[in-house]
Amino acid sequence: MRKSISIFLLCCFALYHFGYYVAYFSFRFQIENDWMEKIYNDGQAGLGEKLLEIPLTVPYMADEEEFRATNTTFEKDGQTYRAIKQRYVNDTLQIVYVPDTATRMLDNTIKLWVSSLVQDELPDSGSNSLLVKFITKDYTQPSNEIDFALNIETENNYIGFIFSPYKDYQTNLKSPPPESV
Repeated sequence: MRKSISIFLLCCFALYHFGYYVAYFSFRFQIENDWMEKIYNDGQAGLGEKLLEIPLTVPYMADEEEFRATNTTFEKDGQTYRAIKQRYVNDTLQIVYVPDTATRMLDNTIKLWVSSLVQDELPDSGSNSLLVKFITKDYTQPSNEIDFALNIETENNYIGFIFSPYKDYQTNLKSPPPESV
């Protein structure tokens, strides 16, 4: 009986101090799934779409006529936005984005939760707010948008030896390569 009560109290203690990790990652996963459903299934993410043009020169990059769906979070002027469409035209990357209020509210809620946990442990001095900001940074996870999934393709069984590292010989380039002057 004592052992089960002590394990229960230990679990309560761990949930009190580290429950924000569980809450943060589960709500973050839910937000990502909602955005994937909005962008890839419906095709429309909502109102308030804005266009961002980034001058970008990529050699041998073909111009795209239509926007393609994308799902990327970025921060601009202290606000969190979600890129929903993008295309490359005339050495310019055009990104259609919408405000991502759910991610911003989640980050603010977790920061308030962590600061309420840490506030009891801090000594009473005038610089508590600055110290809470630094401690909150240690508790929150930075966003990592890199996908480490392995892209394993089935190997084609060709007859003979093909002396080329490229698998797809057909290209859909609509413009000729640049000419040297």
